[in-house]
Amino acid sequence: MTFPTFRQTALVLLAATAFASPVLAGQCPAGQSAVNALAGAPTSPKDVTDTLIGSVDLAKEIMVADRHLRTRRLVVQPGGIVPMHSHVDRPALIYTVSGTIMEYRSDCAVPVTHKGGEISREADGISHYWINKGKVPVVLLSSDVHHGK
Repeated sequence: MTFPTFRQTALVLLAATAFASPVLAGQCPAGQSAVNALAGAPTSPKDVTDTLIGSVDLAKEIMVADRHLRTRRLVVQPGGIVPMHSHVDRPALIYTVSGTIMEYRSDCAVPVTHKGGEISREADGISHYWINKGKVPVVLLSSDVHHGK
């Protein structure tokens, strides 16, 4: 039996998520788009593990220097926090594998709920943070174009 390489697996994952649905679930509700300063946003992680699953050096693949396509597995425990961060020049797709988590975005007036089986697009320079307000761990797969290694 032969197993696919990481590159083949990553390309299949990205292709599958790109064509999964014309509407991304878990986005800012209609009529709620607004500039949100996210005052008091958490700046430190809490009860979250972040494991690198794999990475592809894009300089070697498509001549994009100092960039890697990476996929990570995040597990956010109940009460856990993925702290405030930006997606300026760092697009990402986040797939919620299981659980329910709240996202607070710089372009939305209300929190956005993400449930298992949904994908979120993170691009266009948004800033945001995520909090697990539930009673079970939340598992996320994050694929992004990252600076450096």
